[in-house]
Amino acid sequence: MIAYKILRPIFTFVFKTYFHPTIINKEYIPKEGAIVIAGNHKHALDPILVDVSTKRVVHTLAKKDLHDGIFGWFFRLIGTIPVDLGAKKNKEALKSAIEYLEQGTAINVSPEAKRNYTSEILLPFKFGAVVMAKRTNTKIVPYAITGEYKFRSKDLQIIFGEPMDLSEYSVEEANEVLFEKIKKILIEAGK
Repeated sequence: MIAYKILRPIFTFVFKTYFHPTIINKEYIPKEGAIVIAGNHKHALDPILVDVSTKRVVHTLAKKDLHDGIFGWFFRLIGTIPVDLGAKKNKEALKSAIEYLEQGTAINVSPEAKRNYTSEILLPFKFGAVVMAKRTNTKIVPYAITGEYKFRSKDLQIIFGEPMDLSEYSVEEANEVLFEKIKKILIEAGK
């Protein structure tokens, strides 16, 4: 992940200078060890906002179309994990994410699986985030992004919640707990 480590300071400087986001509770992302970072998805730039919130290398699950497009080389270079949004199950994406977690890295995933263009606070969650966390005995750091991506934004923020251990729950229960936690962060942020 040499390219990621080289490019991140540049992206961080440009992103923070241009958008001026507020990052709340970034200390909840552990400095080392496996972690799943999961939150809402409102804009194409959400993964970069997560990346600039920590000094860790973060592997983001991203739609396969990005990997197949003209800039596919870039997404492969920075270590994103392709996800086929049209598939019922994404075994390869899940396998890759689990392998990264077993190496002690950080994975960013949006359980909504796509951007939310609706008036609903959150789209229904897919099970990937909780499945990968449960299979690797990894905690999940929930987050919520609110505000607008515009020059020198006055309201763009990302709020992280405390790491959640969902190992005692079934996959369905864990998914519901995660959904409710992210929803609560959004509501408290005044979304």
